[in-house]
Amino acid sequence: MSESYFQETASAPETPLDLTLRPPGFDDFHGQEKVTERLMLMVEAAKKRDDVLEHVLLSGPPGLGKTTLANIVSTAVGSTLHTTSGPQIEKAGDLAGILTNLQRGDILFIDEIHRLHPAIEEYLYPAMEDFRLDIIIDSGPSARSIQLQLPKFTLVGATTRSGMLTAPLRSRFGLLNRLDYYTHEQLAVIIERSAKILELQIEPEGALEVARRSRGTPRIANNLLRWVRDYTQVRADGSVTEKIASAALAMIEIDMDGLDEMDKRLLEVMIYKFNGGPVGLSSLAVAVGEDASTLEEVHEPFLIMQGFVKRTPRGRVAMPAAYTKIGADLPKDPSGQQNLL
Repeated sequence: MSESYFQETASAPETPLDLTLRPPGFDDFHGQEKVTERLMLMVEAAKKRDDVLEHVLLSGPPGLGKTTLANIVSTAVGSTLHTTSGPQIEKAGDLAGILTNLQRGDILFIDEIHRLHPAIEEYLYPAMEDFRLDIIIDSGPSARSIQLQLPKFTLVGATTRSGMLTAPLRSRFGLLNRLDYYTHEQLAVIIERSAKILELQIEPEGALEVARRSRGTPRIANNLLRWVRDYTQVRADGSVTEKIASAALAMIEIDMDGLDEMDKRLLEVMIYKFNGGPVGLSSLAVAVGEDASTLEEVHEPFLIMQGFVKRTPRGRVAMPAAYTKIGADLPKDPSGQQNLL
């Protein structure tokens, strides 16, 4: 075949869909108004002073927009974003390689920063505070310390467990922000924007139906929207209505409250096998056949937030809302009265 054939049939690499759905600027970012207002003010002030941004810490559950905000801040100040994560930085040399490649005003984004090794944190302290890096070369009698001067940069840290951050590291961030779950109305706006990018027609009621089942998280909302798009293309035609969205999400067992199959199985096990609790996390994990850390980090936070489960020193306890959800009767105390827990 001729060379021109390959030139004609070759196409540019596609942009990952997840990246295209991320809002590029503050104007397109919906929700987290307090956080975005602080960041916008911070960016504007730094521009007026012709200075570099203070270090920023973003904390909150997964999927709320921490990485997106880091990209938006980088675009707003017109600097280069360097991305890494805590587990990727295994030794001091890895951190030194990243920091020495930064230019003045660049933004270093470290995801899951709470998972940095304590020894790596020690190297990060002077880098954040004095913009210098002290590296020890060799060991024993031949060991020597080399000091490298770094350009002034901004560290944006993201964490899902801010409580695991050490106090010295947390105190070196100039601005601490916690991202909260989104309201249904905020998620509906995000879903309508994503639907336009996906070239999917969706009615406001359909967007709100997807939003109600998205656990207050934009990432989950976009994932559910992709499924609704596939369902609509195969089982329906035209715009996504409330009825179509409901049918699509029912097919993957996402109910009206956003609970999936595992969430409901957890509640059933707590109520029918453990009499509503208290029950330990390890016992629950064995009963449902799931890893304990997955239950604790993925399923439990939403169930607690919605009032279905309560943590106690003795274990997890099913709340009255869980009994109503499963359709079970509330347990009775020895006096014969229903126990309202």
